[in-house]
Amino acid sequence: MYERHYNFTGSPFQLTPDPRFFYGSRGHSRAIAHLTFGLAQGEGFVIVTGDVGAGKTTLIERLLSQLDRATYAVAHVNTTQVSGDDLFRLALSGFGVDAAQASKAALLLRFEEALREHRLGGRRCLLIVDEAQNLALAALEELRMLSNITENGRASLQTILMGQPQFRRLLASPDLDQLRQRVLASYHLGPLGPDETRAYIEHRLTTVGWHGKPRWEEGAFAAVYDHTGGVPRRINRLCGRVLLYGALEAAEAISPAMVLHTAEELAEDLHGQPAAPAAADAPQPDLLHRLEALEAQVARQKRVFQRLIDVLGGGGES
Repeated sequence: MYERHYNFTGSPFQLTPDPRFFYGSRGHSRAIAHLTFGLAQGEGFVIVTGDVGAGKTTLIERLLSQLDRATYAVAHVNTTQVSGDDLFRLALSGFGVDAAQASKAALLLRFEEALREHRLGGRRCLLIVDEAQNLALAALEELRMLSNITENGRASLQTILMGQPQFRRLLASPDLDQLRQRVLASYHLGPLGPDETRAYIEHRLTTVGWHGKPRWEEGAFAAVYDHTGGVPRRINRLCGRVLLYGALEAAEAISPAMVLHTAEELAEDLHGQPAAPAAADAPQPDLLHRLEALEAQVARQKRVFQRLIDVLGGGGES
């Protein structure tokens, strides 16, 4: 709805990851650099962690959009609350190997043959496992065993593990020492800072044809940061609702008050309670104005009550 009102060519704050909207913040650029470095080695594991909504999936989509599919055969596993054997079968299916109704030994032979065919065809095999924090130790050990498959002294498979911060604690287990020794690059993706939050918003808007309509008041960007903590998915959710609010009100500018109002609505919709700023030390730019308005309302009510008392008192004397 708001896309049409503001003449956008698409939805700038969709929640579905799209490499078109990739914003190369300092953190995201460094994460891409770690992934690129790891892939250049052609073996082992590359690990990227980050909080929920930090942009890990968009990061992978960006990476995949840059890979030459004639050079890489890619399998992507998204479901990770599975056993080691099931993870093995999911990986095989991702590379086009029929993983049904066969023993594990037979499947392993099929997998090695599939990897060999890809290598002969000039393709490197890359396995991407998302939500790695949900993997059991047995499943991670299964991945390590697959990394041992070699051909003429070269690794046949490389793996990228994406997960939430707790995956690092899981990886520290003494049982995973051999896997840790195969990690070539590791990076933790943090949230955006205040300036990057503004640049991120403007980048996504520009991608869909924004030319200053609606105008964003200076404090509006800071208000978005205050209520999202710089987490991209939270920014998308809040800004999408803010623009809807702006379209419904036919607003030509997005103000801090509009951001605050929308953040409160979102908090009530999702949690049934008022919003609290995501950043621990975040200022509340519109709080003073709201307090002044509340004090003025109380003062008006006092004057109304006083007039009623005066009227009733005067009537009694007559």
